[in-house]
Amino acid sequence: MTYMETFSDYLSNEKKLSQNTLESYIRDVKMFCSYLENRKQPINSVTKTIIISYLIFLQKEGKTTSTISRHLASLRCFFNFLVNNRFIDNNPTLELESPKVEKKLPSVLTKKEVEKLLEQPDPSDVKGVRDKAMLELLYATGIRVTELISLNVEDIDLDNGLLVCNGVNGKNRTIPVGTYCLKYIKLYLNEYRAELNPREDEKALFLNLHGGRMTRQGFWKIVKHYTQKANICKSITPHTLRHSFAVHLIENGADLQSLQEMLGHSDISTTQIYSKINNTRIREVYNRTHPRA
Repeated sequence: MTYMETFSDYLSNEKKLSQNTLESYIRDVKMFCSYLENRKQPINSVTKTIIISYLIFLQKEGKTTSTISRHLASLRCFFNFLVNNRFIDNNPTLELESPKVEKKLPSVLTKKEVEKLLEQPDPSDVKGVRDKAMLELLYATGIRVTELISLNVEDIDLDNGLLVCNGVNGKNRTIPVGTYCLKYIKLYLNEYRAELNPREDEKALFLNLHGGRMTRQGFWKIVKHYTQKANICKSITPHTLRHSFAVHLIENGADLQSLQEMLGHSDISTTQIYSKINNTRIREVYNRTHPRA
């Protein structure tokens, strides 16, 4: 078994990582190993200088600071694994500082833009109702895309308007769902979902047109399609609706602790960025409207 196979097993079995993070770590380490192979450099002779040279190589390849920082985090994990399993003696990533990443405020939609986007699916056929239900649920609850496509039918309580979400950190949280969103979830479940897959043993809440569980890539295409259809001139990702959900709640007076629980943030400092966005918007409105601004 190679280093990579053992490392992959280690990440899967011992590290509590989201699937996306796990895949990123493996992809980053494979890229580094290819870099070493091209230079005929064995893994047990890697030094701090070689790691720095690799980071410079990534920079020349046009990688962003955040991507380079993630690569270094992946390599730290990899070399810790190698040392702990006595494949090598020293960890060359020790004492290496991650490049400082400038925190950018996430892009959000205005309430009118959200309404425009959510109006695009045609609720007269199975695809339109499913798409409408997914987009409404994403904005109604602020859940992550990975959490959305991982939902099972049993996770939505239609009678009480509650969603049980299995978070990426392995912790479940219960989120209220508004009546408007529930209307389309009920319509999808009661009248259309069986068209996609009538089998009772299929647990996935949202299905693709082949009757299987919706994928991240499939949902990304849906968001892109309706963004273009709505003529919204912003770069929108599925995560944009999560950001918009958070900012709009803050604008309407939601407290940070409640928002933290709904978003599933382990650290409230992550949630505080939405207050900064709101403060920025308030400043823009003030500068635009106050006669002495």
